[in-house]
Order: sequence, then C-alpha cells, then structure tokens
Amino acid sequence: MSDPGSNLVAELLRFRPEGLTANAWAVKAGVSRTIWADLKRHGNPSRRTLEKLLAAAGSSLAEFEALRIGPQRAFPGETAGRLAERKGKFGDAQPPPLRLIASHPAGTWKRAECELEAICIDPGEAIGRLPCPASLAGHLDAYVVTMVGESMWPRFRAGRHLAVSPEAVIRKGDDVLVVVREMLPEAGSLAIVGDLVGKSRDRIRLRQFTPPRTGEILTEDIAAIHKILGELI
Repeated sequence: MSDPGSNLVAELLRFRPEGLTANAWAVKAGVSRTIWADLKRHGNPSRRTLEKLLAAAGSSLAEFEALRIGPQRAFPGETAGRLAERKGKFGDAQPPPLRLIASHPAGTWKRAECELEAICIDPGEAIGRLPCPASLAGHLDAYVVTMVGESMWPRFRAGRHLAVSPEAVIRKGDDVLVVVREMLPEAGSLAIVGDLVGKSRDRIRLRQFTPPRTGEILTEDIAAIHKILGELI
C-alpha cells in the first residue's frame, strides 16, 4: 500500500525551484527537512507549511490548488501527470520507441483575440527515440516534444519531454498541442502548448500559466489538435 501523502509530495515536487534539492527547498522555505517523509507518511500538511514551500518556489497555495493534476490526467498505478514504465505480463511485446521531434522557440503568436507563446515543431525531423511506456502502446502515432519556454510552468518545466497523441480524444481541461495554419520561413510547423479551457464549434480557448494569459484560436486557423498525455520519466 502506498503512503497516504505520496501523490501530494509528487505534485509539490513539480514546483521545486530549479537547482535545489527537495531538502534545500525545505531549508529555503524555513521548514524541517523531514517534511517530505512526514507528508508521505501522514499527508494532511498544515496550510502554513504549504504556503511557506510554495512561496519559496515563487508560487502560491491558490496556484498550487488550481494547477494540481487530477486523476483524469494520471494513468492507473502511475504518478499523476507522469508516464512511467509499468511491468507488463511475461511475454508482452515491448512497444516500439517514440520519436522525439525537433522543437524550438517561436516567439508569440498574435491574433485579434489571442497572444500566446508558440513553438516551432518539425514532425518530419526525428532527433532521437525514447522508450515507450506500456500505457501508450495503443497510441500508434504518439510522439515526443521537448517543452520549450516557461509558458506552462509549473505544470510542465522547460526541457521536459512531453508525450503527445494525435489519436486521443480531447476534452475540456486537457493539455493540448495546437498546430496552427501558418507558413514558417523555416521548415516545420507553428504550435501552441496550452490548457484547453473552452471549446466551441468555431473556436477554442487556451490558457498558459507563466505569465498567466488566455487566448482564443479560431477553428479556421487550426491545422490539428493533439492531446498531451503527460511527461515521460
């Protein structure tokens, strides 16, 4: 049986300041270094403890609660928001590796009702291969992009590998990669990573977190919407 606070610790550690260990973060926040073991064992931390940790990470309790990844984002038996390898039954075939495609900063994509950070992706340029978790075996066209920029922090840290599926059903509240219809001077496509907060027949509404902003993208400007299944670890 897992410890009662294991999921809470995993979600808190997504806010860990870059360059600090968990213990160093606790010290910076002015709480005991035993906080992680205490949380795993007992859960139910005090509000003041959480506020201290999050303030030391440049965040807040309100933001933490708003961005906590619920069960719908997790796979059975896995840490919420992360895609870890699970042991299958004896004799199960290993899924083929996932393509890691090139991704680069592309500045800000601006329209009348939209100003969101964008990236350039090139599905035709595989710059590597990564092991495919068993949980993604059914997503035959899944691929991996590297998160660029801080627009989705603290949900996704820059440099993390995101598993993306063109086949998965997309619902409000999902993290998505939206490919827009816009020619780039260089090879590749312009894409926007965001939280899908609204969807209608003629437009979608995306949210990014750092800095906080939302924007609407008209359906006529969208080439594809792919679901982000989580981070690979």
